[in-house]
Amino acid sequence: MASDTNSPGRAARVREPAGVKALTGVDPVRPVDRNPRRVWYAAYGSNTHPDRLACYVEGGRLPGTTREHPGCRDPRMPSRCLPVELNGAVYFATESPVWGGGRAFYDPYADGRVPARAYPVSAAQFSDIAAQEMYQAPGGSLDLAEVITDGRAVLGEGRYETLICAGRIEELPVLTFTAPWRMTDVPWNPPSAAYVRYLASGLLSADVWDLEAVASYLAACPGAAGHWSVRALTELMGDGAPGG
Repeated sequence: MASDTNSPGRAARVREPAGVKALTGVDPVRPVDRNPRRVWYAAYGSNTHPDRLACYVEGGRLPGTTREHPGCRDPRMPSRCLPVELNGAVYFATESPVWGGGRAFYDPYADGRVPARAYPVSAAQFSDIAAQEMYQAPGGSLDLAEVITDGRAVLGEGRYETLICAGRIEELPVLTFTAPWRMTDVPWNPPSAAYVRYLASGLLSADVWDLEAVASYLAACPGAAGHWSVRALTELMGDGAPGG
């Protein structure tokens, strides 16, 4: 684990990776429209990879995994993707039944910077993606007024059942989801090779962050730190296609 003590309520400082810069800035001021038809979905975990996101949008199952995703009501993939940087930190915790090892979670209140990829989607698509992450059936519509107004909305006690608004891009809210707890409230768990490779490959495919920057960033994330070194992550990314 990282050098910070894993105790509830204590803010953990995550080392900021050198060379990680975003092309698109996120305005921290939240938008005025509380009922937007379109939003930016900021992915910081395996959904940084378009192939992984496609399972949630179009439906299907990734090679090497067992979970079949129903997809969104509107199966059209986003027309573009922007590399962004979020305030906060990513850490790995719990146990993924799909990948094995820890899942990526986002703590917007921790010190640090998080490279992510923002996809323009409809509010309905965001609702469907979030539902699948929450192990629920897609088809409902999330009320986004609270998260846009307050920056945070807790929908449940489970993982990925808390919505976060990081600000706005082009007057549209930048939304993501995470767990309701803080980074220091849960034991950290190293991510599996397949999972961390997909995450790294997704960031690299943005053509903004190089391999050294991505490996340095992930190696410093709580849960990965002390288990995945920069060298090991660099070698992992040279082993072949992600998720294989």
